[in-house]
Amino acid sequence: MNVVKIATAGSVDDGKSTLIGRILYDTKSLTQDKLEAIEEKSKQRGFDYLDFSLATDGLVAEREQGITIDVAHIYFSTPKTSFIIADTPGHIEYTRNMVTGASNSQASIILVDARNGVVEQTYRHFFINNLLRVKDVIVAVNKMDLVDFSEEKFNEIKGEIEYLSKKSAYKNQNITFIPLSALKGDNVVKSSENTPWYKGETLLNHLENLGSEDTQEVSKARFPVQTVIRPKTDEYHDFRGYAGKLYGGDLAVGDAVTVLPSATKSTIKSIQFFDKEYARAKRGSSISITLEDDVNVSRGDMLVKEGEEPSVVKQLEATICWMDKTPLQASEKYYIKHGVNDVQAKITELKTTIRTDFSGVEEAPAKLALNEIGEVSLKVSKPIYNHQSKNQYHVRSWFYQVNMMSQNVRQYVQ
Repeated sequence: MNVVKIATAGSVDDGKSTLIGRILYDTKSLTQDKLEAIEEKSKQRGFDYLDFSLATDGLVAEREQGITIDVAHIYFSTPKTSFIIADTPGHIEYTRNMVTGASNSQASIILVDARNGVVEQTYRHFFINNLLRVKDVIVAVNKMDLVDFSEEKFNEIKGEIEYLSKKSAYKNQNITFIPLSALKGDNVVKSSENTPWYKGETLLNHLENLGSEDTQEVSKARFPVQTVIRPKTDEYHDFRGYAGKLYGGDLAVGDAVTVLPSATKSTIKSIQFFDKEYARAKRGSSISITLEDDVNVSRGDMLVKEGEEPSVVKQLEATICWMDKTPLQASEKYYIKHGVNDVQAKITELKTTIRTDFSGVEEAPAKLALNEIGEVSLKVSKPIYNHQSKNQYHVRSWFYQVNMMSQNVRQYVQ
């Protein structure tokens, strides 16, 4: 079954949690006890409708304040697709939570309150999705029932977002606009009679038609070794396999491979998944591999096809979102979490702080504070290899693959 990972974003009270709750309700994905709890709580609050936000707001503070604070992951399925939704906070102080949720998603839903239109947080949410190279962005213009389902208001919001997209650096993004009412259910799962001027798909139909893709912009086969399998049994006494997840491209039995960083070479002898063997493994597969030669391969090494070796560097530049209360500063030492390896790094230069409203950058800042996004230059204590093709360091790779930690705090970026 097709699996689609989605992140949500929106300002406070734009209706993210209500929208997800509505989808769960209309797809009959809520358990009976959960539905009864929502009905009872809605009555206690004096509502004459079901408060669907209660389906996702799990923390007591979230339910009391009516806001999303932490990232909640929601799982549900339709006959066509399985979904994993990261319901991320919208407030500026939780930017790091949104970056975490969006960094592993292939699509994002940005909610806009039809009454308020595009606000400062909308700029930030769109910027982060652009920075992380999220390919499919759905702009859900919510609460259309409160503006009498005005086509003019919808088009006004659409025009502002389209203007922003022209200023962005990532041009391969697909942006879809859907007018809806999460509370009433208009255009969420079923088409609404209140928007005869809208000829597009419902939100759920659009999500079902999204393809399942790797979130990594990798063009060549990359197989980071997570663990070495050495069974302690007589039957498999000589077995030595290497387990991990395959990125970028396919690998097949008989392929000549290079082991990094040692640069030793061998050939793939077998590809296994649990108790079955396969002639070929596709990108995204979690597999174990055996080699023809008894070469030294350890956790943290990477197998690549011969002739498709990535670049190996000690100095590099990265765009990062800082997620620790102690600011990032030049000349400080940190650790980079690269795959399963920890590498000591030193910030050689703080180049810019990026303004998330697309208005430009601040040159040579003194520090990078909590939730700020900026460009840095750094030097590592030992060479690391990029999961991408040579000399291609996409920001999404750094958010997903490179985690920076303070020596004392060891605060992961994700």
